[in-house]
Amino acid sequence: MNEADKKMLAQTARNIRRDIIEQVHSAKSGHPGGSLSIADIITYLYFKEMNIDPADPKKADRDRFVLSKGHTCPALYAALAERGYFSTKELSGFRSLDSFLQGHPDMKHTPGVDMSSGSLGQGISAACGMALSAKLDKKDWRVYSVLGDGEIEEGQVWEAFMFASHYKLSNLCVIIDRNGLQIDGKCKDVMSTEPLEDKMKAFGFNTVVINAHDFDEIESAFAKARAEKNKPTAIIANSVKGKGVSFMENQVSWHGTAPNDEQYEQAVSELAEVR
Repeated sequence: MNEADKKMLAQTARNIRRDIIEQVHSAKSGHPGGSLSIADIITYLYFKEMNIDPADPKKADRDRFVLSKGHTCPALYAALAERGYFSTKELSGFRSLDSFLQGHPDMKHTPGVDMSSGSLGQGISAACGMALSAKLDKKDWRVYSVLGDGEIEEGQVWEAFMFASHYKLSNLCVIIDRNGLQIDGKCKDVMSTEPLEDKMKAFGFNTVVINAHDFDEIESAFAKARAEKNKPTAIIANSVKGKGVSFMENQVSWHGTAPNDEQYEQAVSELAEVR
């Protein structure tokens, strides 16, 4: 990746992280930790990888995105706003009754949202259905879905993985945000899914492990996913929960806690960047 692209992506990711903090602080609720950990992946998807058009959110040949871990929608809303689906001013209405930016993605009211999600484990099933429909219709658009490493403790997820492998959904790219923490503590203590790479390979996935905060590795992983013509791809993205805000990083307490005014000021100061 050239330096100009890398700089653009880094600045955009910083803006998205600041938007995430703005949303959860404004609402006094939300999930900043897991939203921050996927900010770089979301940035790459919406600004480099996916075939999308903010002027035509429902265009038939667009790539689809499903945020299976729907509680981290502040990252998705920030990306959609920064990409031009709606004004960044709308972000201040996050989780308010008169806003279309609810606490989980809503495909009926939010421009750019392809699937409503929130019940963990269900989003990936919908993504598989989308990918199969494209295969049956002989269309070349792709489906991307982000799951949490706590979410994949759900049995339905593994049923969906079996489905994806059985039907050779090579147009499906699953991104597992492996930040190691979930609401109740460390994933390895709550319900370990390791060895995850071996399991994804055993389930028939083209499997790639990356640093979720390195744009060169992210770019390479998505290129490998596009090149695979017989299997679905799983990108295991090793990430830092709360990435970018020093006092939130690797702290399970920031899974679903909004910053107070003092914490907000510190966070936005750390993320300060000229737009």
